[in-house]
Amino acid sequence: MAPFPLNLKHAGKSYTLDAFDPSQPVAAFKDQIYRLTGVPVDKVKVPVKGGMLKDDADLNKLGFKPNQTVMIIGPAGPIPQAPTKPIVFMEDMTETELAQSAKYPVGLQNLGNTCYMNSTVQVLRAIPELQTALNESPVSAAQPDAQLTKSLRDLYQSMGRTTEDFPPLAFLSMLRQFAPQFAERSRQTGQYAQQDAQEAWGAILQAAKSSALGGAQGNFVERNLMGEFEKTLKSAEAPDEPPSIAKEQFLEVKCNISGTTNYMMQGIAESMEQDIEKNSATLGRQAVYHETTRISRLPSYLTVNMVRFYWRRDINKKTKIMRKVKFPFELDATELVTDDLKKKLLPVNEKLKDFDRDRRERAKARRKMKKQSEQAAAAATAADASALVQQNPNDDPPEEMAIDQPASTAGELPDEDLKRQEELATLMSLVHPDLEADKGANVSGLYELAGIVSHKGASADGGHYVGWCAAVPNVEGDGDALHNFDPDKQEWYKFDDEKVSLVSREKILALEGGGEDHSAYILLYRSKALA
Repeated sequence: MAPFPLNLKHAGKSYTLDAFDPSQPVAAFKDQIYRLTGVPVDKVKVPVKGGMLKDDADLNKLGFKPNQTVMIIGPAGPIPQAPTKPIVFMEDMTETELAQSAKYPVGLQNLGNTCYMNSTVQVLRAIPELQTALNESPVSAAQPDAQLTKSLRDLYQSMGRTTEDFPPLAFLSMLRQFAPQFAERSRQTGQYAQQDAQEAWGAILQAAKSSALGGAQGNFVERNLMGEFEKTLKSAEAPDEPPSIAKEQFLEVKCNISGTTNYMMQGIAESMEQDIEKNSATLGRQAVYHETTRISRLPSYLTVNMVRFYWRRDINKKTKIMRKVKFPFELDATELVTDDLKKKLLPVNEKLKDFDRDRRERAKARRKMKKQSEQAAAAATAADASALVQQNPNDDPPEEMAIDQPASTAGELPDEDLKRQEELATLMSLVHPDLEADKGANVSGLYELAGIVSHKGASADGGHYVGWCAAVPNVEGDGDALHNFDPDKQEWYKFDDEKVSLVSREKILALEGGGEDHSAYILLYRSKALA
């Protein structure tokens, strides 16, 4: 039989299905219904003689007639839209396209105790602006720093063109040329020795900084990864001596770990207060000075180094501090900054906190509404289906039996995109002019955790390093899903050399330490987005 039209009735609305083909399977019919009404295929209910239309039914045997009115039951969602880009099949994709569509990023092969480098490279790759700067900045100088930066660019580009784990041979060679310490061999085995990931992190960023990565837009590392300390020296032994103030740039903030350190912020605060002995010009002798350090510039990306290794003279070896130290997924750095910077940060800081709480509450409400709507729709479907099958199966369902959808309460909430635009405008109006002019600076003092390098084992000369990066929610093109995303359920990528896997947030909490298993060593925090 040739295809013919059917009239569909759903939630009081009428639709015309131009080409109903009873020779097609039920799944094809339900897909046509979905494209007209928005009722997902798995939730479509069609009352027919004897009950509801089953997926294995033969449509030819159900006696559908041209222009017949068919009742549709089920909760409607958005009508599917045509793809904005042409559909590309996997067999037609290039290797680069395949790599971009892959579920997991690629791993890096361990070339012999190179986990320290692999984990560092993977976490630095979580800075998208770094990859953009690498791709846009011409690096042609022959100096080792420029060559290492160029090799990092080439490595990231190669990783983006494959779905297989990649051997970082060229980058490793350039790293060893730039910093010969990474070419050291073990006296016992003659093989390349294990190295410190924190030292590799610093070497890679110092190379990028000294090679002027960023070009005309300014030094990328200085703008986005480098902060500034303000150090004040004052001696109680010389109360009349004015304090001396010095500025110092930094690539990382240290978290010292003592026998009483339980929290990362506590360890950082302790590292910013210390007594030192130096010559006093007014006293003419050595005196004890108290040095107070505060941050006078916060970068877009803040690196925190958990100082877990120290040199034990009795065994002439680096030893690891196993103590458990809790770190936050969201960091407020305003308690670490100078009074002047704090005044500039607080207006945006406080307002963004308020907005963030509101955004979470709105997202929670939308998730709850969606769940209630689905439950109500399911209950209505069951009740009305029961009523429909009791009527004369040869009659068309009466219009008054059309299933009304559960009243949406989404209208009680503002349009999220418009609300975010209003919030962004408010926040931008509060940004201090000095911070707005300082490109690459954090304007709120708020950060979110983006990556971790962890270490397993008792010594920096051995053990194993792994990289961890927050996974971007898979909601591309779906603004509602992104706004409704629950950050407490965010997944993370685990980069264990060649092996890449997805892990839950609970696994990241286990990196607080307390034993020889993996503990956070380097933490990368990203400025919290204003919108």
